[in-house]
Amino acid sequence: MKADQYVTVAREGVHESEINRSRFLCSLAPAATEREAQEFVARIRKEHPTASHNCYAYVIGADAAVQKASDDGEPGGTAGVPMLQMLMRRDVRYAVAVVTRYYGGVKLGAGGLIRAYGGVVGEALDELGTVTRRRYRLATVTVDHQRAGKTQNDLRSTGRTVVDLRYGAAVEIEVALPEADLPAFEAWLADSTAGTAALTLGGETYAP
Repeated sequence: MKADQYVTVAREGVHESEINRSRFLCSLAPAATEREAQEFVARIRKEHPTASHNCYAYVIGADAAVQKASDDGEPGGTAGVPMLQMLMRRDVRYAVAVVTRYYGGVKLGAGGLIRAYGGVVGEALDELGTVTRRRYRLATVTVDHQRAGKTQNDLRSTGRTVVDLRYGAAVEIEVALPEADLPAFEAWLADSTAGTAALTLGGETYAP
């Protein structure tokens, strides 16, 4: 079953934290595909070639179909996995996190590393902010030119999201609707256009 909504990173950015003399820099970014996530990881590694570690985690897909994590030389399970767990716990999808560590001479131990890597991702999410994207069904309303203006206004005044407008022999107004709203929308449309509008259901999209 597809997720009805997911959270993603609002913007690309970096959050820095110092823990027992080690510097932890968490670089976060939205990523639409696994390739985008990998390219971001490669870019951050290039920016910090002298760092002790560049650990990463990313989640792609509204249903978190792709999940990857790397400890990059830290003890197994102490870096990438807690980073990934933090993303999953916050319902974050289509996002990539890279934590760059500059070792400061004090060993943190396994528990300390897990808290540091997971914690800095959580702090970065708080600082950079997240956006919620909900699942919508795309539907095309076809009306004649005379009714188009009123129908558009009616759609907007009832809080419906108009995605696209196409003018041809008739006017096609594409709207994004929550799945649960479809039956009520069909009834509303028939009523507001006196049964003259046609409704065609399309695919799905995620939008704020």
